[in-house]
This record gives sequence, C-alpha cells and structure tokens, in this order.
Amino acid sequence: MEKLLEVKDLQVSFHTYGGEVQAVRGVSFDLYKGETLAIVGESGSGKSVTSQTLMKLIPMPPGHIKGGQILFDGQDLVPKTDKEMERIRGKEISMIFQDPMTSLNPTMKIGRQIMEVLIKHQHMSADAAKKRAIELLKLVGIPMAEKRVDQYPHEFSGGMRQRAMIAIALAAKPKLLIADEPTTALDVTIQAQILDLMKDLQEKLDTSIIFITHDLGVVANVADRVVVMYAGQIIETGTVDEIFYDPRHPYTWGLLASMPSLDHDDKSELAAIPGTPPDLTNPPKGDAFAARNQYAMEIDFEEEPPMFQISETHFAKTWLLHPDAPKVEPPESVKRRMRKISSTFEKPVLVVEGK
Repeated sequence: MEKLLEVKDLQVSFHTYGGEVQAVRGVSFDLYKGETLAIVGESGSGKSVTSQTLMKLIPMPPGHIKGGQILFDGQDLVPKTDKEMERIRGKEISMIFQDPMTSLNPTMKIGRQIMEVLIKHQHMSADAAKKRAIELLKLVGIPMAEKRVDQYPHEFSGGMRQRAMIAIALAAKPKLLIADEPTTALDVTIQAQILDLMKDLQEKLDTSIIFITHDLGVVANVADRVVVMYAGQIIETGTVDEIFYDPRHPYTWGLLASMPSLDHDDKSELAAIPGTPPDLTNPPKGDAFAARNQYAMEIDFEEEPPMFQISETHFAKTWLLHPDAPKVEPPESVKRRMRKISSTFEKPVLVVEGK
C-alpha cells in the first residue's frame, strides 16, 4: 500500500503563564491511501492537538511546533506558511469537528457554505457550485436537498448539521479527511448513521481517514489500524484485531475495561483507570503511565520504555514486554470485555436461509 501521510517525531508545545505544556512529545505514525486510522485516548492525551497540527490549525503563538516532520503526499507541511496551507486545507486535507453548531456559520445558508469550498478550490461558477451542493447534500443523506440547500444551520437537526459538515469537508474530494470526535455530540442512533455514512463515502471517494475519539466502541466499527495515545505520546499501535484481542499496554487494558456493555447478562462493575494524567508542563521521569499502572516496576519510574515490536504491525511502549520482565496478563475485566466484543462481532444479528 502507498503511504499518504508520514508523521515523524512530531513535538508540539504551548507556552502558557504556568510554563511550557508539552502537548505532543515525539509522535510518529503512517497513514496509507484508502485507510482509516483511529487515534484514541483520554481527554488531554494529545490526540486533537496532533490532528489539528496536521493542518497547522493550532494558534501560533501560544502553540509551537518544536520539531518533527509532517510528510503529506511527499511534501513537508511543517515549514509551510499560512498562505501555502490555505491551498491545502479543504482541498487536499479536510476536517470534521466535534460540534457542528459551532463549526457552521449561523449567518450563512448551508448551501452557500458548501459552495464556498467549490468556488475556491474547484473554481466553479456559482450556478454549478449550487447544483453540486445539492448533489452533495443528497450524497450525505439529507432529504429534500433542493429545499434544504437554502436553509440556515439552526433549521437543521444535530444529525443533519453533522451531515452538512461532512458534505463541506468532502466537497473538494480531499485525499485525507480528519474527523475529530465527529459523533460525540450526537445520540447513539444518529451516531451509528453518521459512522455508516462515513464508511460508505470512503469507499465511494477512496479517501483516507484519521478518526479521533475517546470511544473504543466506535473504533471497532470504523478503523483499520489504531493508535493509542497517552500523555502526548503513542503508547501502543496495531491493527484493530491486535488492539482489541491482543492488547499489550496496561493503559490499553484500562481503556478496554472501561467500555460499557449493553448486555443485560453482564453484571460486572464498570472499571475505571485510577488517578489522573500527568502534568505536561513537567512530564514525569520514566514511563508517563507508571503512577497509574498497578503493574509498574522500579524501572518504570526511572527510565522511559522503548517501543517494543510484537508483530509486523503491532508495537507497545511498556517495560512489561522486556524479556526480563515478569509475565503479566490482562486482568479478568479486560478478558471479559474482549470475549464480549468477539462474540458481538461473530454472532450474526440476522440469518436468511433459502428454503
């Protein structure tokens, strides 16, 4: 597969009155054409800062890219000016934000907001852009698109506003779509519809997607590979199957154990990761997760672990993978959740047999 994006040793800080917040600390990952990569982690783990840095949307100052490369289609985006990035944003890379109500312009009709992208990046006439805007609204599943194109955001429901945001993001047929928690503000029914829509559109348009979320349940249904972030670093990465069925980092175990189950037979108590993430104005010595890790060893507080390779696609940053470390298995709550996920995927909802 051909690489679309290579992020190498990305470091992003924010200068505040309280000191330098090291929000992203040496992040590296690849994205292939046509692939969906999920970046997961708690609030404050650095996933949204990472995604916004890819489009150079972080305010500078106080934000600052201290080091690293963002190679998109062979070109490094880090040294590019705002003027140069304007030709890339919306056309080559688009973004769907968490809350469509704050992302859409309340004073402009929905159609006009879609047309802006088409006129700027596709150089369409106003008439052609409006016709294409109607087609895009139909594509994302908005009924009566001919009427809706002349309505304002407040006349749309939450799910329809998010569909409109997707239409805007896909208007110029970008190579990369970044979705920053696009379903968090929606109820579960609409959330499922939006996720199905994104998967369908990806197949039709052959767009690569970076999906930012704190919800591992969402990841299982949309991603090809998963990156787990903690304290501004990647601590585990692998395919969806590797992360869900063979997780190796205690933090990933904690995320899996904290996934709620809707099964009425599951009487287990919902687990929580004890403690809080570290203060990134003064990152801890050693493993950043050590203070919250019940399996932490002495070395965890002294030396930062390297990224150990488990398979060709699976890596984890924990001393538990060192040959001399004691053998530790995921707790029963994680194994139970893994079995539950496995049975959910393997058990068919509907079986139709010819008689």
